[in-house]
Amino acid sequence: MKKPLQITFRDMAHSDAVEAHIREKVAKLEEFYEHIIACHVVIEQPHAHHQQGKLFRVSIDLTLHDGELLANRSAPEHHAHEDAYVAIRDAFKSLRRQLQDFVRKQRGKVKTHETPDHGKISVIRGDKDFGRIVTMDGRDIYFHRNSLVDSGFDALEIGNDVRFVEEAGEQGPQASSVRLIGKHHIVD
Repeated sequence: MKKPLQITFRDMAHSDAVEAHIREKVAKLEEFYEHIIACHVVIEQPHAHHQQGKLFRVSIDLTLHDGELLANRSAPEHHAHEDAYVAIRDAFKSLRRQLQDFVRKQRGKVKTHETPDHGKISVIRGDKDFGRIVTMDGRDIYFHRNSLVDSGFDALEIGNDVRFVEEAGEQGPQASSVRLIGKHHIVD
């Protein structure tokens, strides 16, 4: 880290043990990602006037080479946060997930989910166990009875909306994983 770690105690006494625990957590983050520029951790106990139910709040501001992450753990209904170490653990856990997502995006390893193609049944040949789908751009795609997922071939009707995965077949494009959908499930 280029700047020294800042740890602030608010509405509570300083604790060497808590500070050491926070330093360990930050060191683990630095092992995972070496481009951390600065880190500021604030631990506070805003309800110090209560005898019971004194909840800890932990905020972590992590400055990176090309971004900034913030974790703020204050769960007033979460009685586990009556323990400072649990509140610290939860805040660092949240920050680590954010950092992992940040690193994945930076490396271009973000999962994308392609939406299956959409079309309408244009031909059904029950005697030959196949049918055809006309795509939204007017192409004609073959499908076999065995390509249907979650519905029966005999229940299909011309004009039914379907989602499908297109692949290259021996005689041109064909559909696999054909799913019958209702009008209200089409999202393009």
